[in-house]
Amino acid sequence: MKPQHKDLPMDQAVRPSRTEVEAAFRTVIRWTGDNPDRDGLLNTPARLARAYEEYFRGYNEDPETVLSTTFEETEGYDEMIILRGISFESHCEHHIAPIIGRAWVAYIPDGRVVGISKLARIVEVYAKRLQIQEKMTAQIANAINNVLQPQGVGVIIKAEHYCMTARGIMKPGTDLVTSRMLGIFRSNAATRQEFLSMAQ
Repeated sequence: MKPQHKDLPMDQAVRPSRTEVEAAFRTVIRWTGDNPDRDGLLNTPARLARAYEEYFRGYNEDPETVLSTTFEETEGYDEMIILRGISFESHCEHHIAPIIGRAWVAYIPDGRVVGISKLARIVEVYAKRLQIQEKMTAQIANAINNVLQPQGVGVIIKAEHYCMTARGIMKPGTDLVTSRMLGIFRSNAATRQEFLSMAQ
């Protein structure tokens, strides 16, 4: 078995089979005190396996491939590009509880731009993994910075975490705001403020 770095997704070869996953969900149902063989729950383990495939499909996508198709015929455009309010659903890595939020992604190109749908897709790739918001914010910014090599990148995420609004401390209506500023967004206060003013 190939060793895995603790921060990298598990190799496909060592993933459990669908049968093993469904058996695990049956065990969880039994642990809750219910009967996985009753009519209402009989197909729930299979449904859960399919749902988890959807929730965590980001592990099957390469962020750099998503951003690899760029355009250089921009007539020298070098002002801020911002995609605002990208909705996403993720799950926290501590409780696998939903994280529901929106992302604002901006960059200032240095000769190359990417299709705007790719900015939304890069948010989706990282959202569809087990996450903490701080890490997800950095991952999005770092991927855009590494592939496009722009003058700067800014990412802001605002999200509600069900691990604290629907359990634990039970504080519904609160949201967490995180940001990552790279390049000119970090070094130039006016650029940073322009982005922040548009991320409303």
